Amino acid sequence: MRFNKTYLALAMTAILITTGCSSTEEEGLADSTQGTDASTSGLADGSMSGSQFGSGNGSSFGSGSGANLGPEFSDPNNPLSKQVIYFELDSSQVKQDYVPVVAAHARYLASHPNQHVILSGHADERGSSEYNIALGEQRSKSVERMMRSQGVSASQLEVVSYGEEKPVVSGHDESAWQQNRRVEVGYQ
Repeated sequence: MRFNKTYLALAMTAILITTGCSSTEEEGLADSTQGTDASTSGLADGSMSGSQFGSGNGSSFGSGSGANLGPEFSDPNNPLSKQVIYFELDSSQVKQDYVPVVAAHARYLASHPNQHVILSGHADERGSSEYNIALGEQRSKSVERMMRSQGVSASQLEVVSYGEEKPVVSGHDESAWQQNRRVEVGYQ
C-alpha cells in the first residue's frame, strides 16, 4: 500500500510540473511582480550609450549562442553583450540594474523582426522543485512582458523554465545562489 501512495505522489508531482501550478500559486508569484516591474520609461529615446554599462554585473555571452549576431554583441561596453538578467531571492522583478539590458535587447529585437530568442528562467536550489519551476517561469515572463511593452512581437519570444535544474555554478552558498537566479536571453 505504501508503494501505491508514493507512486501516486510522484505521478501528481509530474502532472503539476507538466500542466503548471494551480492558479493560486501562480497568482502568488505574479502578485509579487504586479506594479513593481522596473520602469522602462525614458529608455527608448536613444539616450543610452554603451559606456554607461561598462563591465558591471551580468555575464557576457557575446555571439557564442549560435545565432548570427553583429559585433555589438561582443562589445563589453554595449548592453547587448550581457545576455543574463539576475534576480533577488524569491523575486521575479527585474532589478533596476538590468532594465537597460532588457531595453537594449528589446530595441534590437524590435528592429530585427526575424530574430528569435528563448528566455530561459532559472532559480537557485532553495525551495521545492515545483516552486522553482514556477519562479523561473515568472522570471522569464517578467522579461518577456518588458520586451513586449517595448514593441517586440510575441512570435519572437519563447519562455522556458528550468527551475533549479541547470545551475551555472555549483555550490551551496550565497555566491553560487546569486549566479543561479537568472534569465538567459538566448538568440536562435
